[in-house]
Amino acid sequence: MSKKFIIQILFFLFVFNFEANSKSAPSSFADLAEKLMPSVVNISTTQTITTNANPFPFQFPPGSPFEDMFREFGTPQTRKASALGSGFIIDKKGIVITNNHVIQGAEDIIVSVNGDKEYKVKIIGSDPLSDIAVLQIETEDKFLPVSFGDSDKARIGDWVLAIGNPFGFGGTVTAGIISARNRNIGLSRYEDFIQTDASINSGNSGGPLFNMDGDVIGINTAILGQSGSIGIGFAIPSNSAEKVIDQLIKYGETKRGWLGVRIQIVTKEIAEAEGLDRPRGALVLSVAEDSPSAKGGIISGDIILNFDGKKINEMKELPLIVAQTEVGKTVNVKVWRNKREVVKKITLGRLETSQDFNILDEKPKYTSIKSLKIKVRPINNRDIASRKLPENTKGVMIVQIDADSPINYLNVENIIIEADGKKIKTPGDLKNIVNAALKKSAKKIEIVIINNQNQRRSIGVKLD
Repeated sequence: MSKKFIIQILFFLFVFNFEANSKSAPSSFADLAEKLMPSVVNISTTQTITTNANPFPFQFPPGSPFEDMFREFGTPQTRKASALGSGFIIDKKGIVITNNHVIQGAEDIIVSVNGDKEYKVKIIGSDPLSDIAVLQIETEDKFLPVSFGDSDKARIGDWVLAIGNPFGFGGTVTAGIISARNRNIGLSRYEDFIQTDASINSGNSGGPLFNMDGDVIGINTAILGQSGSIGIGFAIPSNSAEKVIDQLIKYGETKRGWLGVRIQIVTKEIAEAEGLDRPRGALVLSVAEDSPSAKGGIISGDIILNFDGKKINEMKELPLIVAQTEVGKTVNVKVWRNKREVVKKITLGRLETSQDFNILDEKPKYTSIKSLKIKVRPINNRDIASRKLPENTKGVMIVQIDADSPINYLNVENIIIEADGKKIKTPGDLKNIVNAALKKSAKKIEIVIINNQNQRRSIGVKLD
């Protein structure tokens, strides 16, 4: 047998093996989409919104004949607001999965199945921390459910299909690939997002992300960019979502594991100081009194390297792993202490009944700006995502406006981004600028706001 012939055979075997182990792009998604669309629902919600409807940038002086005539414009007005989202059916009796933010605060929730028939639903359970909600369609009708797939098997580069209700255009199918795994974008406490370039827009929230077997491997939740369709969308992995969903269906609430520690990132400098081979794990800053960790012997300064047999490579992994562990389970926790590994046995408590949960559940603190007669709070990543603002947006959101405020013609949820030409990052920034203006003879400031339609406006304000 000639050397040339042997080389040709080896080349043929290499090409055959490569083609056999690679998956080409599907010629069409039509059959898969047709099979899945009856299981995807469009969700519409309504709720009452209170706003200040005063259209005038001033107040009438006391005793003016116009004061009574236009009094109604200076008082809060209520109106009905509607919102759209998506969801998917996981049980033939009509159990629907969606995002918590799709239905949060809703007074009425209607789902449209297969683009035509509408049903009322009730909320079985919802969880703001993971942004998941479970609904029940109120009917005796039977439905076509879909199943969850194993999101841990999903690989970067795999084809995926998103179906949902973007901008109210129900039954919309988009395709793409998994762009990245394990993304954390600061929207919630427990994040491990799948990133995809399948087009996701406003209204897709709560909809399913399918693999090519027709299984749900993610719940579409967030987008980056003002338009949404910029190739960066995020989905909650099905393996994380299923644990929450099972608890909401069974108990109507979540039951997360709780350690009772406050942690921080292990930096290169900390690893070197502690004699650790490389930066890894989660550094314990403090241990809550009478917590599972305190009872199990965890102390401040420990570096948690392994929890219940799972390696902790980065700090952000620990809260999610602990939360997904059964309450009451006794686990081995491997820590780095005094330049050696120590194993502690910890019996997990329940987060929702702990002091830590009360801290998580606290309402944000509002700051009063007395001269403006408003209350504000810093904007956060959730505000930026829900309003579709640029990622680097800084400012404070108005949460309350008194009737006699000099800016009572503005609305709650307007965002103040500048004052007297200076950027506003915190309530303290605004308070300092207002206080400085009060010491001047003019007692005026100019503020720049982003209104509720995301339009930028500059306003001159006379201070009291």
